[in-house]
Amino acid sequence: MNSKAAKITGWVLSVVLTLFLIGASARAKLMGGETLEGMAEHIGYTTETLRTVGIVEAIIAISILIPRINFVGALLLTAYLGGATATHVRLEEAFIAPVVVGVVLWTAMALRRPDVFAAILGISPPAKDATEG
Repeated sequence: MNSKAAKITGWVLSVVLTLFLIGASARAKLMGGETLEGMAEHIGYTTETLRTVGIVEAIIAISILIPRINFVGALLLTAYLGGATATHVRLEEAFIAPVVVGVVLWTAMALRRPDVFAAILGISPPAKDATEG
């Protein structure tokens, strides 16, 4: 995949992931009502705690779209997903969903920021495409 196509694919994955996290997950925590009360009772958190978690989730999800802070946002989202995974494990539920979200997140980041991943892996960054400015 060429560099431009990779970046576009990375951005599309990032936007879809952010929309999912805000539109489904964070929204459920912020809307209140019976759904939130049932969720809180099921996992053992208060509704106020879940609302706070929803706010944090939305802020972190948005941060992965901001170029200056997207790598830190990805690290924070990874930590958040680790907590979600741990909660599912504690409740003896399937925990594949937050793991898949994490894989999608880091795939998108690698496509958008190959230079960062080259540095992390200790390899030479990919050569710049002649069409890039």
